[in-house]
Amino acid sequence: MCGIHASVTRGVERARVSDDLTRCLACRGPDHLGNFQETVQLEGSAPITLSFTSTVLALRGDHVTPQPFRDDVGGSVFCWNGEAWRVDGGALDGNDGELIFARLEGARATASSSEEAVLGVLRAIEGPFAFLFFDRASSKVYYGRDRLGRRSLLQRQDAGLVLASVVGDTDPSWSEVEADGIYVFDLQSWAEGRDVAGSVSRYPWLGSSEKDLVLDIGVFNTALPDGEPAPLVPESAAVQMLRQQLRDSLALRVLDIPNPPHSGTELAITDDARVSVLFSGGLDCTVLARLASDLLPPDQGIDLLNVAFENPRVAGTRRKDATKSIYEICPDRVTGRKSFAELVRVCPARRWRFVAVNVPYTETLAHRSQVVSLMYPHRTEMDISISFALYFAARGVGEAQAMPSSEPVPYATPARVLLSGLGADELFGGYSRHAVAFERGGYQALVDELKLDVGRLGERNLGRDDRIMAHWGREVRFPFLDERLVKWAVETPAWGKCDFNHPQTETMVEPAKRVLRLLAEELGMRSVAREKKRAIQFGAKTAKMVSGQSKGTDLILEFAS
Repeated sequence: MCGIHASVTRGVERARVSDDLTRCLACRGPDHLGNFQETVQLEGSAPITLSFTSTVLALRGDHVTPQPFRDDVGGSVFCWNGEAWRVDGGALDGNDGELIFARLEGARATASSSEEAVLGVLRAIEGPFAFLFFDRASSKVYYGRDRLGRRSLLQRQDAGLVLASVVGDTDPSWSEVEADGIYVFDLQSWAEGRDVAGSVSRYPWLGSSEKDLVLDIGVFNTALPDGEPAPLVPESAAVQMLRQQLRDSLALRVLDIPNPPHSGTELAITDDARVSVLFSGGLDCTVLARLASDLLPPDQGIDLLNVAFENPRVAGTRRKDATKSIYEICPDRVTGRKSFAELVRVCPARRWRFVAVNVPYTETLAHRSQVVSLMYPHRTEMDISISFALYFAARGVGEAQAMPSSEPVPYATPARVLLSGLGADELFGGYSRHAVAFERGGYQALVDELKLDVGRLGERNLGRDDRIMAHWGREVRFPFLDERLVKWAVETPAWGKCDFNHPQTETMVEPAKRVLRLLAEELGMRSVAREKKRAIQFGAKTAKMVSGQSKGTDLILEFAS
C-alpha cells in the first residue's frame, strides 16, 4: 500500500506539498517517501509541470521498492497504491507495482494504439488499487480506482488537476474519484484551451452493455425459483463453493506477508503476528479469522482487534453500583469475547490474541479533528461514528489476552495487514431490508434488492475507510470483495445465498446470510453461526455520543450551517 499525491499545473513553478500533507502521506507509507517533478512543453502552450509524490508501505516482494516508478528513456511515471492479486488471470510473483509498470511500458511501446494498450493492462488487474500513470509519449495522464473502489483517490480540478490518496484538509473543492472506470487527462487538449473537465475522458472497466452486468464483474442471476426451492442445508453445493472461494481469496491476502519491522519497543507477547482482524465477534469477521487459521503457518499469531468506546450518554444512565466497566458492556465487546472463546476452542493450536481497544471519551475528542480531515469529503454523523470505530481499531493499541482466562497486558499489534468482513451482507442478503423485501414481494423483490445493493458496492465508503485505517501504516484487505468471489456470488441464485422462505428454527440457523452461517457451523462455530447482524457504530457505541436526537444523515458540527 502507498500514498499518492500528484499535481498537473501550468507554468514551471514547483508544486509544494505541505508539511501536514507530507505527514499524512508518510503515515500511509512509512517505509519510503519519493518525489519527482517533470516539465513538458507542448506545441503552442505554456510549459506544464507535473509533480509526483509517493510513499510506500512494503507488503509485496522481498525488498522496499521506491516510488514513483520512472522510465528514464521514455519519461513515463507511475504511482501505484494497491495490490494486484492477479493479472490476466494469473498470480504475480514479486513486487506488483514494478510488474504493472513494466507491463504498461511494454504494451505502450509495442501496440499500434498506446491508449488501448494501456487500458488493456489496467482492465486485466484483479485486486484493490488506485493509480496514476503519466505516458509522456502521448501526453496523457491515466488515473482511477479499481471497480469496487477499495482504495482512496481524491481529486481537485481548478487551475489544474490534483490527485491524492489523502488530503489532510477540508477544502470544499475535493471530491472522490468515482470507481466507474479509467480516467484519461489529455494534456494536449488542455494546452489548447479546454478546461480540465473537458480534457478528461472516462473509459469503463469492461465496456459491456449486458443488461444485468454488475460492477463490470459478473452478470447478476435474476432467476426466480420454479416452485419452492429446497432449503439451504450444510450439504448444499453453495456452502462448499463458498468455503473454497473464501479460502482462495484469503490465501492471496494472508500468505507471504513480509515480517513487520521491529518497532523498537518490547511487545507484551512476543510471537509473530502479521495479520489482524477487525473483530466484532460477528459472523463475517469470525469466519475470516477461522479460515485464516487454516491457512497460516502454525508459528504465526492472529490478532483480534475489538474496539469499545466510552459513550457519555450511556455512562450518564448507568447505575452507580454497576460493577462491569463501561467498555465491557458494549455489545461488540460481549460478542467479541464470546467468539474469541469459540475460536480458541475450535483452533486450540493457533496463537490467538484478543486485543481489547478501550477508547475514553477524552481520547475520542482529542483525535476528532484528525478523523474529520481523514474521512473528508464525507461529512455526516454516520460517517464520523463509523470512522471513529475504524480509526481506533486500526491503531491496534489496547490490552491483550492469549486465552479468555489470561490476565490482560498492554499491547500494540505489529501486524500491518487488517482483514475486514465488509461485503458479506450485500452479497449474501444480511441486511434487514432483504428480509423486508422478501416479505413484501417474495423472490422478485429480494432479487431486486440484492442486485441494487451489490451494484452500489463501488459507490460505498471504501475510500473513506481506506483513508481512516491506512493512517496507522496498515493495509485493510476485504476477502469477501475478491473479484472471483463476487462473480460467483452474483451468479448464484438468491436462494443459494439467503433462505427467507425457510425461517429459523431450533436446528436451522437464521435465513439472512444462511450460506455463510452454515459454513460457520461446518467450521465448528455453532454460536457464531447464530449471531445477529449489528452495525459497527452501535456495537462499539460510537453512535449518538452527544445527542440522542441526531440522525445518521445529519452533517457533523464542523459542517453544519
